Amino acid sequence: MNALCLAATSFMQPELPAASSDDETVRAAVAGDRKAFEALYRRHADRVYGAVLRLAAYDHARAEDLTQEAFVRAWQKLDGFRFESAFGTWVYRLAVNVALMSIRARNADPVTILDDEHLPDITDIDNPVRAFERDELEKAIAALPPRARAVLVLHDVEGWKHEEIANELSMAVGSSKAQLHRARGLLRRALGDKP
Repeated sequence: MNALCLAATSFMQPELPAASSDDETVRAAVAGDRKAFEALYRRHADRVYGAVLRLAAYDHARAEDLTQEAFVRAWQKLDGFRFESAFGTWVYRLAVNVALMSIRARNADPVTILDDEHLPDITDIDNPVRAFERDELEKAIAALPPRARAVLVLHDVEGWKHEEIANELSMAVGSSKAQLHRARGLLRRALGDKP
């Protein structure tokens, strides 16, 4: 595993163990128990926030808004939860969709292709000697073009497969792989690594 992947995994949100009480808590929340839904929120909000934070280019205020929006939608759609997956997986996917829709709504469509000449300059990251520290890695990821950032975050940080990314972002699997390669190259360049 290269240093970039190790650095990316160092700030990943851990996968929460499937809480045996989630199903019971979801059923209580579906029945209208707001305290039960609050328990689900407390249990899963950190992981959801971590995912949308990275997709929102580390804009903390926007990530907080997106997290809240995701849980509002989860509350609204909770009666449609079919228990085919863990609640944490369901709410996480819903949150990623909320974040991606927000990106699209802001005309920063993650599936819009940018030419390299229109890319933001990400080579001026402070202190390349400490390039793998969290803040610098976050700055470099945030500076990536939206499409490359979305693929990198979903694949390298969140652990999605290219097929899932392609389906979610309405792109070909090959495009997902190409965008991941591009994002990693841009990060290496920004963080001072040689190709």
